[in-house]
Amino acid sequence: MFVFDAHLDLSMSAMEWNRDLREPVAAIRQREHGRTDKLDRGKNTVAFPEMRRGDVGLCVATQIARYVRPGNPLPGWHSPEIAWAQTQGQLAWYRAMEAQGHLRQITNREQLDAHVELWMGSSSGESLSDGTPKADAPIGYILSLEGADSILTPGHLERSYRDGLRALGPAHYGPGTYAQGTAASGGLGPDGRELLAEMERLGIILDATHLCDESFWEALEHFGGRVWASHSNCRALVPDGRQFSDEQMLALIERGAVVGAALDAWMLVPGWRRGATTPEETGVALRHVVDQIDHVCQLAGNARHSGIGTDLDGGFGREQAPLDLDTIVDLQKIAEQLVDRGYPTADVEAIMHGNWIRFLRDAWG
Repeated sequence: MFVFDAHLDLSMSAMEWNRDLREPVAAIRQREHGRTDKLDRGKNTVAFPEMRRGDVGLCVATQIARYVRPGNPLPGWHSPEIAWAQTQGQLAWYRAMEAQGHLRQITNREQLDAHVELWMGSSSGESLSDGTPKADAPIGYILSLEGADSILTPGHLERSYRDGLRALGPAHYGPGTYAQGTAASGGLGPDGRELLAEMERLGIILDATHLCDESFWEALEHFGGRVWASHSNCRALVPDGRQFSDEQMLALIERGAVVGAALDAWMLVPGWRRGATTPEETGVALRHVVDQIDHVCQLAGNARHSGIGTDLDGGFGREQAPLDLDTIVDLQKIAEQLVDRGYPTADVEAIMHGNWIRFLRDAWG
């Protein structure tokens, strides 16, 4: 089944983890064998060959660069200007992958429809509708910015929009320039409200993921554009501020949002201690991802607001992922498990790709 993954940190994996995503996952693991500079060395799950093999033909791909002020213990860059430069290097990597035909940037409805037809318009499982072998197929991506610290001025946001930026999460982890993120507290402030106004003017989607509770509610109050949550799970199932409460989920549903279920293990089972707990200890599996999807569907009363936003290789690998997932190819198991739980084919297709495509078609209509 065709898969739309709404959150992949492809450029971070390439630029900061130094992974050549044109190589298969196994080759990247072999190259990283024995290295210990990062916890997930040799445990990666995402590369272009596996995306193609798993029919992950469309994704939201990020730029990410956090600015950390003195005293902030989180990893990040020591000035907003350095953060901006980092995102521009990531953009250059995306452009290089486009030039080689590995990626295709999607910025409007016409491009979206053409790309979906290319991947889904063929009856053959081995080639696209134009005859291109799937092994050589361009993967479509919508550019998103995770955390807005690198946006120096409103002019920089407009420049980013011209470069294809179509979604933005104002905060990531900790305190941010424009909003407060995971494990922080507080609202937006005037700079955050100005950012939201400029996003609304440009038609940039607000990604509510990572906003702390106060910033979440203030953002929804001040932003009149389209909202989604690219990679967010349910606090009712795993109590933590990183997840959204049922009240927040219902507010997103009311705004027409789609919520992408994330595959980070600590967001799937309670009591996970990052860097200590193992998947084997907890038995975390893709069924827990399906639990997250199902909870959103039950809140909504339909399957129109659930999707997938894996966050795979977003600073973690197999050491912090479902046991029954080796690579991104295994997302196909989610569709199988949804069928096993009684979801009709149309709903399974909506969750695996259709809801995100419908959302973008409406937003870009």
